[in-house]
Amino acid sequence: MSTRRLVSATVAAMRGYTPGEQPEGGSLIKLNTNENPYPCSPLVVQVIADEARRLQLYPSPNADALRAKAACVYGVAPEQVLVGNGSDELLAMILRACIREGDAVAYGVPTYSLYRTLAESVGAHVIEVAADGAAIPRGVAAAAARVTFVCTPNSPTGRPIALEAVAELTRSSDGVVVVDEAYADFGNSTALSILADHANMVVTRSFSKSFSLAGLRLGLAFGHGDFVAELIKVKDSYNVSRLAIAAGVAALDDYAWMTGNVSRVRATRARVTARLRAAGFGVEESHANFVWVDCRSAGGGRAVYDRLRASGVLVRHFDSEGLRQGIRASIGTDEQMDVMLEVLGA
Repeated sequence: MSTRRLVSATVAAMRGYTPGEQPEGGSLIKLNTNENPYPCSPLVVQVIADEARRLQLYPSPNADALRAKAACVYGVAPEQVLVGNGSDELLAMILRACIREGDAVAYGVPTYSLYRTLAESVGAHVIEVAADGAAIPRGVAAAAARVTFVCTPNSPTGRPIALEAVAELTRSSDGVVVVDEAYADFGNSTALSILADHANMVVTRSFSKSFSLAGLRLGLAFGHGDFVAELIKVKDSYNVSRLAIAAGVAALDDYAWMTGNVSRVRATRARVTARLRAAGFGVEESHANFVWVDCRSAGGGRAVYDRLRASGVLVRHFDSEGLRQGIRASIGTDEQMDVMLEVLGA
């Protein structure tokens, strides 16, 4: 008997999301999943150790301590904050709460490929519109989607979307506009500054990148208080652990540690971009903790990916339309990036 008959037709027809490779051992310089090369705040490690003594107890269902701390740091009310098991869970919650079978979900491509997987899993009609540069494609607004995703800075390009364009899209939409800001701390702007003007806007953030907590799985969503209350209805009962809640509060308490690491990443990003461009590679002006490198002058994306991997450097190659000729390289330490530059003759 085929086990495909045991799942819904929607799930059976899906391809599923392909995450970046997580190799065993430490033999490779890992620049493929946009992790922060620097450790999290020592305060976070200390708090996790203290909280580990209370693991027999359930966590706060809504992570109230972290909601309160995030509200204070980001200038919103606690009821405007929702905590998730990574920002990916928050994206899934939004779709679960808002999408009925056949409703449209729209976004520009290329972008974060998980959007399609999450949208298909709830039976949405997915509308992908080819993006030209850093603007929101006109077809995204014209789609009149129930949920629209805007990833800024975008992945895999690192391009930011102007706040004016985000605001215009949100004003013209009758649906929810989700501004995915997983990489915003490495850029220069945030839609949180215009959140109060748009009841149908949700901004999502991640602790994985700038706060160096990818292994903990923790994210935040910011929105209108009434809308966040609706999202809580579809949340798992205890979706975030005691350790994650305590770590999130500590990370925000030591915000300066994060900004220090971000400054180091940005400095390395600028140096690597200049070196690659001087060597003849096309490099996007990134506002994230990675760079998109056009490799057509060096034999194409796959050839460069293979060359780097053979030399012990793991980057990301996307075998899809519009992306095959390049690679995405996370920004590691200066020493790690020097290895990559040496392999590429840069």
